Amino acid sequence: MEERRRSKRSELHSKLIVKRLDGSSMDEVVIDIIDVSKTGIGFESEDKLEIGGIYEAYLTIWTKEVIHAFLEIRRIEKVGSSTFNYGAIFIGMPEMDVQRIQVYQTIEENT
Repeated sequence: MEERRRSKRSELHSKLIVKRLDGSSMDEVVIDIIDVSKTGIGFESEDKLEIGGIYEAYLTIWTKEVIHAFLEIRRIEKVGSSTFNYGAIFIGMPEMDVQRIQVYQTIEENT
């Protein structure tokens, strides 16, 4: 499969809670993060989310700080009987938080 990502991805073992914004549902969903970049995130969840869905996210990063961002689901793949693998892009994240991800990736590369 051809790599189409524009930004380097790094593993990040964390959880976050997402809330759907573009519909009537405001349920909270807990996800397991697989990887993260300055432009997007890969994660797994047992909850069914929708492609094109916009979600508000509170991402706890390696420094224990919380990044507030908005995600748009771009890819869904079923990986088990009840687990889904998702790919999402950040559509609203402050530049300062983008820089935090880049700093983490730089440190990770040099260790």
